[in-house]
Amino acid sequence: MNKHNRFALFLLMFIMFITMSSIGLIIPIMPAYLKTFGAAGQVLGFLIAIIAFAQFIFSPLAGNLSDRIGRKKLIVFGLVMTGIAQIGFALSGHLVELFLWRFLTGVGSAFIMPSVMAYAADITTLEERGKAMGLIGAAISFGFMIGPGIGGALSNVNIHFPFYFAGGAAIVTAILSVIFLPKTALTVAAASEASNNIVKEIMRSVKKPYFIMLVIVFIFSFGISNFQATLSIYLTYKFDYSPNDIAILMTIGGFAGVIIQGVLLSRLFKRFGELRIVLWSLVVAAISFILMIFVSGYFIIMLVATIFQIATTLIRPAINTLVSKSAGNEQGYAAGMNTAYMSLGNVIGPALAGTLVDWKLDSPFVLGAIILFIGYLVLYSWSRKQPAL
Repeated sequence: MNKHNRFALFLLMFIMFITMSSIGLIIPIMPAYLKTFGAAGQVLGFLIAIIAFAQFIFSPLAGNLSDRIGRKKLIVFGLVMTGIAQIGFALSGHLVELFLWRFLTGVGSAFIMPSVMAYAADITTLEERGKAMGLIGAAISFGFMIGPGIGGALSNVNIHFPFYFAGGAAIVTAILSVIFLPKTALTVAAASEASNNIVKEIMRSVKKPYFIMLVIVFIFSFGISNFQATLSIYLTYKFDYSPNDIAILMTIGGFAGVIIQGVLLSRLFKRFGELRIVLWSLVVAAISFILMIFVSGYFIIMLVATIFQIATTLIRPAINTLVSKSAGNEQGYAAGMNTAYMSLGNVIGPALAGTLVDWKLDSPFVLGAIILFIGYLVLYSWSRKQPAL
């Protein structure tokens, strides 16, 4: 990869870091924040789910548009929308407003994520793509890791300040992207058969060679979003942990995932292959779900959460790489559908988990383990028919 493309990749990593940190910062502070509205676990689950719902609706459109009008325009637009939505969230006085602004946050991220993935495919060869996706995955993990830490620390100023900070960071990143992010060539021909109808796009994806990977994206996202949506509530109500306690726990786990992705991921891909990494990681993540129910003590919980986060941070770039390698000149479309299937899982997962946690505190972890194990069985059965992988 030449110097020009390396700089572009670095900027893409920074964009994903800002995007994911702005989404992740709500996790440790939301139980306390929602108490000011008289709300609890179910509302938190739906607030997380509505972001994913917006991503599900708009990601296919974003993927198609990135092939037609260019990655850069959509990235900048998404960053500006995300920034405005974060500031609006901080100014909200009613639950309805919270849902509106989180929906717009999801729309913004829907325009960013497929465009970033497609951009990375544009500037890499097939041999370089696994490493590039791993680095972007590390930036995503680092953003989701540092986001809760930022939220926990800045909430000491006041409960609204983290959202102002995230909004300002997104807008500044949009300005930097306008100035420094190069344009890439359009792929209009690849987009010519595309439709912006979400149902038609889902049906079209069934015929693609990477469809089974999209199914695993859905299953994986459904399972992991149970953990993300309810961990803070679980730790708050079962162990009386503070927002800072939760932020530190999540930060340590996320940091370990970032180290693995940034340092070891490309070596793991070369030695074992992306498919095998996904299979192993699904099993480890499912076991971690079950262990979380039985462990106690801050450092033991941190250890289990860290193992879970390492496993899940390996899955995402591995699947992204497998999808990208099979997509040919449909990188924007494939990235858009990848995000759409992920978002569909993230819609159902948090909504169901938020409802279950109000019924029985540890039930989302049981559900998450079952879903991830089903994902393993589906992928293992399919992989036996794919000797080349």
